[in-house]
Amino acid sequence: MNSRLAFLCVSLLLWAQPALTRAETITVAVAANFAPTLRLLAERFQHEQAHQIRVVTGSSGLLAAQILHGAPYDLFYSADTSKPQALIEAGLAPVQNRYTYAIGRLVLWSSQAKLIDAQGRVLHTDFQRLALANPKLAPYGLAALDVLTALKLSDAMRTRWVMGENIAQTYQFVATGNADLGFIALAQWQAEPNTGSHWLVPSTLHRAIRQDALLLHDTPANRAFWQFMRSAAAQEQIRRAGYDTPEIRP
Repeated sequence: MNSRLAFLCVSLLLWAQPALTRAETITVAVAANFAPTLRLLAERFQHEQAHQIRVVTGSSGLLAAQILHGAPYDLFYSADTSKPQALIEAGLAPVQNRYTYAIGRLVLWSSQAKLIDAQGRVLHTDFQRLALANPKLAPYGLAALDVLTALKLSDAMRTRWVMGENIAQTYQFVATGNADLGFIALAQWQAEPNTGSHWLVPSTLHRAIRQDALLLHDTPANRAFWQFMRSAAAQEQIRRAGYDTPEIRP
């Protein structure tokens, strides 16, 4: 009986070993605005799968440049459509490996209560500093520039800008008081217990912030996370985080 039990245990270990060796670390590059949401989804994925997720955060422009120079990222969740498209045109992924995973919303936020009203009229007053992400690197910064241009304020207040490398740094400028107010992502505002004031910017004032994902290395592990992010459950969590989501085909 003992020898039979030992044989059974060894057989089970040998059977399980291939499944264990298939577990991989998936490296995901993600734009700063979506990083908190992706980390939550990654935790959920890791509870369901043996694979581990490594998250690298930065501006879409810097992450795309790193990918072009050989950074070993498996998936890229950009804050725009142009960076993934540029990587496709560079031959780093086929076009079918791209889809729009979220549509962002822009918020004008201040840590000061009552500074910002429901129409954003504070932009026409004499405040000191306005934070926005660098429009050359970050799509939310480009959208903020669209808003200021639409309101005919971009030239008049340029000397008051405090420029962040990405939307996360822009948030910190406002949170620490280095800027009176700033343009951030709605998802950032929802994620923090903010006691200040804000204006949800009408989407008609800026170009759509369509955020595309790109599968760079098509392995079974990477494909599993890719499909998980396209699932109805993941899409629902993305909407709860403060994004709109387009209809995604399975």
